[in-house]
Amino acid sequence: MKSIRVVTDLDECSRIWRQLIPQEQLSDLWEVRLCFQRHYGHQPYFIIGEDRGGIDGFLPLSRNEETDSYLYFPGETWQSKTWLEQNRLIARNQATMVDLLNLVPGNFYLRYLHSNQWTDSSNLVVDEIGYFFLPPAYDYNIDRYFEEFSGKSAKRLRREMEAFEARGIEFEYNNMTDFETMVTMNLQRYGSFSYFHDVRFLNSFRSLFNFLAEKNWLRITSVKVGGQVAAVDMGSVFNNTYTLLAGGTNAEFPGIAKLINLHHMRWACDNKVERVDFLCGDFNWKTQFHLAPRPLFKLMGQGKASVRREIPLMRQWDLPRSGMSAGSRNIV
Repeated sequence: MKSIRVVTDLDECSRIWRQLIPQEQLSDLWEVRLCFQRHYGHQPYFIIGEDRGGIDGFLPLSRNEETDSYLYFPGETWQSKTWLEQNRLIARNQATMVDLLNLVPGNFYLRYLHSNQWTDSSNLVVDEIGYFFLPPAYDYNIDRYFEEFSGKSAKRLRREMEAFEARGIEFEYNNMTDFETMVTMNLQRYGSFSYFHDVRFLNSFRSLFNFLAEKNWLRITSVKVGGQVAAVDMGSVFNNTYTLLAGGTNAEFPGIAKLINLHHMRWACDNKVERVDFLCGDFNWKTQFHLAPRPLFKLMGQGKASVRREIPLMRQWDLPRSGMSAGSRNIV
């Protein structure tokens, strides 16, 4: 690697991101990241390594003044941690990534990372476990999926669903006003622990809602029991992946989350969706429902030469951010 430069101009960051990040999943899209950037407003700090062959390393960070650290762009935080998943670190090899991390001017904390071709996942520290439902594994037949349950578990689940059905179940799709209903129920249930308690996150999600609606990728699912809204989920279908992004449930209907999640899974089978991403989160129902686990990793440390001396690369993981004046400059 012949040189490393830092880019802090948002338009130039956009161009580089679109050039280097494969557009495979929803969080890969610059427009999705921009929904959060608009409302958090952290200074981008993109570190790019280049040699005669072009760009050989890319570390897209943001400076988070609240945590005094560098986080994965755009550095959106809830309780000092970022939310967007499946973040990518791009480097030709591990030595290149070390060089990039050395140039972070402070602490960094990178979460929800993919394992990359230059890493050995057995050496990575797991951040959290995400969960997928994979319809092709069951030939898109929801009844085959239910065969994974023990007879006792299947019977208990069936009784719970039948109890709701006896009260009258109605599903509704893409009722745009139900977005606010979802937010209200989420806040009522989780209070200050709700993502939406932070107005920046709430406004970011409103921007995401509008972007997905414009692209026709939005899927709002609402379920009523006895005529009353019991649960609302916000999801998106992109590149044949159905991602469940947020939800809210009415506390008067315990167990309703199981019903709406099963509905998502059945819909995915009926519509030949490749996978349903239920995201990370330590909720017992995900293992009880035999979802496929997939770990995401974290990297944390301090920039400059301390990265080599103090932290074995690929053994510490999480996110921080960086901020400097607009523009691009060479630093090596």
